[in-house]
Amino acid sequence: MSRASTKRPTLRDVALLAGVSHQTVSRVVNGAPGVMPETQARVESAIQDLDYRPHAIARSMAQGRTNTLACLAPNLTDFTYASNMEGAESVARERGYYLLCASFADERQFVDLVDELVARGRVDGLIVISPFVELPVQHLPNDFATVLMGGCPRDDVQNLAYLDNHRAAYEATEHLTQLGHRRIAQVTGPLAEDCAQERNRGYADALADAGIPPDPALVVAGDWSATSGHAALHELLTRAPDLSAVVAQNDRMAVGILRAGRELGLQVPDNLSVIGFDDMPLASYFDPPLTTMRQDTFAIGQACACLLMDALSQPEAGPRQIRLEASLVVRQTTAPV
Repeated sequence: MSRASTKRPTLRDVALLAGVSHQTVSRVVNGAPGVMPETQARVESAIQDLDYRPHAIARSMAQGRTNTLACLAPNLTDFTYASNMEGAESVARERGYYLLCASFADERQFVDLVDELVARGRVDGLIVISPFVELPVQHLPNDFATVLMGGCPRDDVQNLAYLDNHRAAYEATEHLTQLGHRRIAQVTGPLAEDCAQERNRGYADALADAGIPPDPALVVAGDWSATSGHAALHELLTRAPDLSAVVAQNDRMAVGILRAGRELGLQVPDNLSVIGFDDMPLASYFDPPLTTMRQDTFAIGQACACLLMDALSQPEAGPRQIRLEASLVVRQTTAPV
């Protein structure tokens, strides 16, 4: 869902309703002295009636730069998000900015954070990491320097850095088809999320290009956890006991699959090939070491921060979207069928 197309009220709209000059409204908005109490009351009433929000860039210029940026993510503990933030911070620090990191568990918390950080002029720019890109698209002002980290290119986003999830999942599945596998299952993340949808599309396209007909019984949704990967393999083998390989949409679910395979007496990769996604730091220490698609999460964070620096220094520049690629890392969990 894109932001509503209704025209946002302007400072001049507030001035017209309050019966004052736009300079007076600007002084009230920016907390400047010299406004009569009754005039200020009329302006504040007009602001409330129109649901007016001050132009973020103009307000930042009036108040002076804060040299502070913010990065918002669903949590601060997930390895991918933490690595994204670390990459963004490295660029921010190099350019003389501080980076604040905060998490949001739901839409209400996200809106509150935006109000506190953006509407109140506490930061100069914003990076948003969200598996649901519609959330920031709906609630972020389009006049504020913002970069989104998403799962795919989008027409309704100005500045975006994203991993080519479709291509990465295609290559992961293609690796298995080239090894001769034809009964290839997939354990997805939550399919409401952009990256899970793109990886699912890449998996399906690779099967189609290999001449393998789709089988809904070979796809199970997980929740990114090792526990869900463990449960998924049990379910998949009940549905399709002849499967020979599994694509897991992240490494944690792949760990659960490896554990379930051992419990069921399956030898990896002799009886079952498994490929993950992310190349988390411990992937090479799994038993056996995990074949996976490596995404450079640190570099993605750096790309977001560079985009934000450009948006701050060149606000008149057009939208920019950066696509990053994953790479196949072959270890010991995949082998010819």
